[in-house]
Amino acid sequence: MPATRRDLVISGTAIASALAATATAADAPVRPRAPAMQRAWQIGSQQGIDSLQLVSRPVQQPGPGEVAIAVRAAALNHRDLNIVAARYGPAKPATRVPVSDGSGDVVAVGPDVTSWRIGDRVTAPHFVDWLDGQYSPAVFARDLGNTADGWLAERIVLPAASLVRVPDALNHAEAAALGAAGITAWSVLEAFAGVRPGDVVLALGTGGVAVLALQIAKMAGATVAITSSSDAKLQAVRALGADITVNYRSRPDWQVAIREATGGRGVDIVVETGGFATLPQSLACCAPNARIGLLGALAGRAEGGGDLSPMIVANAIVKGITSGSRRMLEDLLRACAANGVKPKIDRQFAFGEVPEAYRYLQTGSHVGKIVLRLD
Repeated sequence: MPATRRDLVISGTAIASALAATATAADAPVRPRAPAMQRAWQIGSQQGIDSLQLVSRPVQQPGPGEVAIAVRAAALNHRDLNIVAARYGPAKPATRVPVSDGSGDVVAVGPDVTSWRIGDRVTAPHFVDWLDGQYSPAVFARDLGNTADGWLAERIVLPAASLVRVPDALNHAEAAALGAAGITAWSVLEAFAGVRPGDVVLALGTGGVAVLALQIAKMAGATVAITSSSDAKLQAVRALGADITVNYRSRPDWQVAIREATGGRGVDIVVETGGFATLPQSLACCAPNARIGLLGALAGRAEGGGDLSPMIVANAIVKGITSGSRRMLEDLLRACAANGVKPKIDRQFAFGEVPEAYRYLQTGSHVGKIVLRLD
């Protein structure tokens, strides 16, 4: 039935009303949507553990070449204690998110990223720009938890090129525990020293690097010696495969004890976490052509120097080690998965228990790694 004049008038009125309403809505001020928020820890004033702050801050979106990750686990290192106490290079911004090691799930990718998909399980080296090859001081420009925001937040945005896939054989806590400490131990044993079956490896202490060095060395078929001031800790590392254990409090001449335990031969590789304070004793128990990776100073500064002449007698090599590359982390994860090796995790804390986790690390009572869980 054709429309009447009355129908057309009514229709025209309705259209006019609709257009007016649309114009009114268009003229109304647009309220921007509130950004999505996340929980994150910040280092604050860097006066120690009590400076740590749990805050709410906007979620960062990935840009070109970047990936956003929902953090599932993060792992502490000794340097995290130094950073919150302003003892690790220059003071950082109070808003810096700490912790260099973590693992999580990809939740968003930048517009040009094709190598990763939502749901992928990933981790990354803390030097995100050191992908492969030789070390350069330039890698410190983006050092997670130090010169760039780290993993102690619900989300982190990282370069897609820096990411490493987490093998199915490892969970997020284990992948996080294999971060800086694992890369450093791998850098000493594999990249530098070329550990072989039958080598004797010495690791000082029972912290993250030393225990991961033990596990990596055993994968390679080496004999491993460990020192500690605690008989209970030495019992724990024997359960992980340590062949020779020496309590350096009951045997201050531990270098003699190590030589005795190796039939006078000495050790081929030293993972020297003590630094210059323990280096003379480490050198004194070296076999000919030994390789020493010098990577820390947990024993403090040397007082009055020490006798380094055994380095000449043994024709030993001492090399400074500054963590490692993305390639090293990838190789380490692959080796652990293939050999069924899981990092020793001493204790796990909830995300809200970060200060307690830092204090536990500070006690030095752990054997292996301390992990924070976000899932």
